[in-house]
Amino acid sequence: MSANTYLYNGQALTLTDLPVSSTAEFRSEIIEHINSGSRIVSFFGMPDKDEIALIAVLANDTQGNLEVLRTVVRDSYTSLTPEVPQAHWFERELAEQWGIHPEGHPWLKPIRFQQFINRKHSNENSETATIKPGVTDYFKVLGDEIHEVAVGPVHAGIIEPGHFRFQCQGENVLHLEIELGYQHRGIESALAKGLNQRTIHYMETLAGDTSIGHSMAYAMNMEALSGIVPPYRSQIIRAIALELERLANHTGDLGALANDIGFLPTASFCGRLRGDFLNLTAQFCGNRFGRNLLYPGGIRRDISENTISHLQKQLPILLSSVNEAINLLWETPSVMARFENIGTISHEDIISLGIVGMPARAGNVRRDVRCDYPWGAYMFLESPTVTMQTGDVYARASIRWFEIQNSVAFILKALAALTPGPVREELPPLGADKLAVSMVEAWRGEICHVAITDSSGKLKHYKVTDPSFHNWFGLALSLRNQQISDFPLCNKSFNLSYCGHDL
Repeated sequence: MSANTYLYNGQALTLTDLPVSSTAEFRSEIIEHINSGSRIVSFFGMPDKDEIALIAVLANDTQGNLEVLRTVVRDSYTSLTPEVPQAHWFERELAEQWGIHPEGHPWLKPIRFQQFINRKHSNENSETATIKPGVTDYFKVLGDEIHEVAVGPVHAGIIEPGHFRFQCQGENVLHLEIELGYQHRGIESALAKGLNQRTIHYMETLAGDTSIGHSMAYAMNMEALSGIVPPYRSQIIRAIALELERLANHTGDLGALANDIGFLPTASFCGRLRGDFLNLTAQFCGNRFGRNLLYPGGIRRDISENTISHLQKQLPILLSSVNEAINLLWETPSVMARFENIGTISHEDIISLGIVGMPARAGNVRRDVRCDYPWGAYMFLESPTVTMQTGDVYARASIRWFEIQNSVAFILKALAALTPGPVREELPPLGADKLAVSMVEAWRGEICHVAITDSSGKLKHYKVTDPSFHNWFGLALSLRNQQISDFPLCNKSFNLSYCGHDL
């Protein structure tokens, strides 16, 4: 590993120090790193005169470091996917966004829209014309006893739109294809025009249930590019907010899992308790989803002593209530019959596909940014990682339950570690020709943001990789050879974001 391509989470490097490899060297290096235990956390393209620069960020979980690789292509390169399956979704996005053809890709089709952009003739009008999700050639299984079931994009309730197409033999699912893109809002292109008053709003609404996670990753990048470290007190309060976000979502998900199998006691209790955790967030930042709290340089507002006392008093009470509600699941045989051995994804597939977050840890892959690439308060306050063995719905539910307990313990430690002091430092101008990488373990899994500045210190390119980007194909795999009636349960056990993927 060359020193000028190496950095830690929340750090920046100078673009002029980042060598441009040939496409053959670029491909060879990535394959070598993956075979040595690294994984792809971000892989994207950006305009470079008449060509497209390809930038890959690789993470080594054992060593806790990141490496950035760069090459330049015009029209095509040899696909990584046959040797590195976790690259398949990234390469489909590259083809979709930039018209770059990864030759030899086994299933090259857009991941959001119905056709690839012709880069040679693209402009704002022609690019807009391609945004028609749901019009595509779907994979088909042929045979006399095969039937196809199409679900969505409009679903019951208030969930976001997405299309699911099942190839079935009787009730058995042979293949699930997931079609997204209905939530595309042009977030990344809007971010490249910042910094402005809207930028933090884009981050907080990029995936609305992960406002703290994404705004934290953004703030870390801006701090790295400007060369500042936020005050100690703000780092602790940020971590408290992130763990409260985790508590609310994990509690809500366990209730939703119970609801999907008709187990109403836990469903009703957890729905209320999720609201209680959201209300705790609202008490110290004014918004139940944590908006208007984080900002580059620290936080917008401090937490009062009364709020600290309230959190210290209420969290153990809420944990006890969650404990009662969740134990009903584990103690009910009919619930366990619907959780165990359902929607299993193997340890090998998790590693091969680069799955992150709860689904990874549920399949005995110890992958957690808080421990592997600690930042902020996680550098001096322990947050243990929990893994399970079975990789099924039961394991994904159990991970949530263990993390609820750990998050409460972490917040209580963090509250005790708070000391008086400033909560925000003014942000200097961003450094010119820099690249920064930030990673955050949000409740759903690993978030990765990459920010690049131009020669005047303005944002030139911004790339977001939500955990859902890694995990949607994992959901598809979990349905293979399952009953189609198990889909709602498997889907909820992953609980992936449509808007966080579509951007």
